[in-house]
Amino acid sequence: MARVSDIASAIEPYDKVWGVGASGFVKDPSPFERINLILDDTERTTNGEVYADRCVIMTRVMKDMPGYPQIIKNAEAMAAFFREAPVQIYDHELIAGSMLCPKKGAPVFPEFGLNWLIDEMENGLLDYSENRTHDYFHFTEDCYKQLKDCEEFWVGNCAEDRLTPNLTKAEIDGSHMNHGIFFCDSYLTCGAGHLGINYDRLLKMGWRAIKEEIEEKMAALDLSDPEDIKKETFYKAALIMNQAATDFIKRHAEAAKDKAARTQDETRKAELLKIAENCDWIATEPPRTFYEAIQAVEFANDMVLLESNGHSISYGRFDQYMYPFYQHDIETGAATREFCQELIENFHIKIWEKNKVRNHIAIDVFANGGIGGPALTVGGVLENGKDGTNDLTFMVLDAVAHTRIPTPWTAVRLHAGTPEKLKVKTANLIRLGLGEPKIFNDDVTIPSMVANGRSLEDARNYQVVGCVEPDVTGKEYGWHDAAYFNINKVLELALNGGRDMETGEQYAPDYGSLETFTSFEEVKEAYVKQMKYWVDTMVGMLSKIDLIHQDIKPLPYLSNLMEGPVEKGVDVTAGGAIYNFSGPQGVGVGSVADALSTIKQLVFEEQKVTGKELLDAAKANWEGYEKLYALVNSDYVHHYGNDDDYADDLACFAFDTYCDAVNGHPTAHGGHFQAGFYSVAVNVALGGAQWASVEGRKSFEPVSDCMGAQHTLCCPHDIKGPSAICKSVTKIDHGKAGNGTLLNWKFSPAALEGDSGLNNLISLMDTYVQRKGMHSQFTVASKETLLDAQKNPSEYKDLLVRVAGYSAYFVELSKQLQDDIIGRTELNFG
Repeated sequence: MARVSDIASAIEPYDKVWGVGASGFVKDPSPFERINLILDDTERTTNGEVYADRCVIMTRVMKDMPGYPQIIKNAEAMAAFFREAPVQIYDHELIAGSMLCPKKGAPVFPEFGLNWLIDEMENGLLDYSENRTHDYFHFTEDCYKQLKDCEEFWVGNCAEDRLTPNLTKAEIDGSHMNHGIFFCDSYLTCGAGHLGINYDRLLKMGWRAIKEEIEEKMAALDLSDPEDIKKETFYKAALIMNQAATDFIKRHAEAAKDKAARTQDETRKAELLKIAENCDWIATEPPRTFYEAIQAVEFANDMVLLESNGHSISYGRFDQYMYPFYQHDIETGAATREFCQELIENFHIKIWEKNKVRNHIAIDVFANGGIGGPALTVGGVLENGKDGTNDLTFMVLDAVAHTRIPTPWTAVRLHAGTPEKLKVKTANLIRLGLGEPKIFNDDVTIPSMVANGRSLEDARNYQVVGCVEPDVTGKEYGWHDAAYFNINKVLELALNGGRDMETGEQYAPDYGSLETFTSFEEVKEAYVKQMKYWVDTMVGMLSKIDLIHQDIKPLPYLSNLMEGPVEKGVDVTAGGAIYNFSGPQGVGVGSVADALSTIKQLVFEEQKVTGKELLDAAKANWEGYEKLYALVNSDYVHHYGNDDDYADDLACFAFDTYCDAVNGHPTAHGGHFQAGFYSVAVNVALGGAQWASVEGRKSFEPVSDCMGAQHTLCCPHDIKGPSAICKSVTKIDHGKAGNGTLLNWKFSPAALEGDSGLNNLISLMDTYVQRKGMHSQFTVASKETLLDAQKNPSEYKDLLVRVAGYSAYFVELSKQLQDDIIGRTELNFG
């Protein structure tokens, strides 16, 4: 198969320079007039409107089916929604599809909880207010009344209501419901998500062949076998959703024909009829062209989102599964590269126009608007281990530069054999300052995935889902991003006899105190014990949520498009996939490393302060201990992030302690738990639930983000530049965190200017790959620019920054998160 080395390049040169730190508004960023028109028609905001159709239809159908198996009720309810809700065909677009509501609109998913949404409507917490300055949603009085009419049915029948009566006191104490050691609510208020369909299955078989496969499996069942009776119920539901998918797509064909009949513009009429032709074909058959294939992918993911309410639905290895269609069309003359590029850019905007309503607390915690997490992966090795770079790899990156919107969350897979041209293209896009793309390292990710039980071929074919997580495309139900766990709060409890530092409340086991420990080894031993206690508690709570999903929210539509469920006769939520995991991530490795370093150096080695004095200083929020506060935050103390083995070894210990406590626990849907280490924006919220701590944090400051160093209100703790950070972070064995790791870099534009800036950035990426760092990403904006954007948000509406795993408009972030990004160490090459 021809690759980029021996066929013509994409429409932009591989070494195109778009500017450095120029992520703000650029009029008409795309060379295609159509794309700029669609961008103009699509608000560059995460705000939208709530639509009640899904909730109303689902409630009606569920009420009318008492006694039916839950999976059948879910299938019939979703089928009714797919057949009844209004279909949207927007102006200018070449690709149809929507969330069955207007752009930026959000449907409602009562099966995860409806009371919170109605409460926010009634209490002014959903629309714009002082409590919700971004990601707010309008709603009509009629929408409110419709949801209110549905409310009573879902009391006791939603995930939220099913969980609370089953929790232990420790689970409540440790979770987001109380002390916030871990946040387990992500999959409680929405679908599991964090997965991608099997694109080869969809694109090679089509809906008719998938239906025939289900019917064949169903016909072979022995209905005297209780296990086969269960399978029959699953197959019935899968067939209901298969037909509903065909009907969903055909409705778009009819809508396009209807719109064509009403237009006077002959060019647009022809475009609409072509959309209808594509839809009519792919409603049952596998696509034949690049255009049909990209339309099939759009529809397939729309329906995943509408069934599950899952965030972080991945668009997979786009440059690989789409390449055969692209190559065929180019070689036969069926399409030009320019037309394929235009389709890719339209496709990007289709992802951006989708939306999801979250409660105001989630918006504060995650600062993550829009549909959330639609990652798209390019680059990397093929299943045979050879490099897979092709024209589409470059065209996707051009689309990111041309659209300049926060989605999709683009991931570039690098490895030791990555072509230089791709590294140049990637670096130039990073320099633009959109926060895209993120880079992943095949050379550590693939071995880590194999160690967790995937085949080598499947691991080589990994996609990125959500912010960080590696996943086997279409074969894995990974429950990635299952929870966020504050390892720094665990250290607080280990140092303070299981008592809260602020209130003195005893809610954790007492394994001793910094006041009484006589050696540093006792500190470490208490930390390990405390970690095991709280990880076990979190795992128990996550398993209960997992079982609730299996009980009330099976996913027969998604099961059509994953490898495993049809073969096994088991829904994807109940272990139908080939690979099954749960992946909670640790947060605060930099904070814990510096706290342990401070204790080891100042208390036990140099004896500059007693354990009691250090503990008392943190309890007092450092008030009256100003000299000690300055010392702890100074470069006199060994700090992680400076290529200092003293502190870096303790970072390795902190990291390993969490991973060892998580890895290997069995999940409720088969498989096992695998740890991750990243924070997204939750380091701000976790710090906001924690009092001051011994590494020099004051009360409620953020803990360290992802794999990065601590930066306090006083100062950053990493002071020796990007090479030192790279070396510190890569002393840690990232492969132990099978659910992914992340390092955020922040550069001033001046540091990346010119050929020297480009070469330095490529060299840094190469070093990170060589030293087995798993994943990193970049913000390119000066501190001065970000501070000015805080003061004058109206002048920076289109300024994109990298939060953690995703990009967002800076002015839409909370003040606390803006401050955290501003406070990240601004790097320059020395």
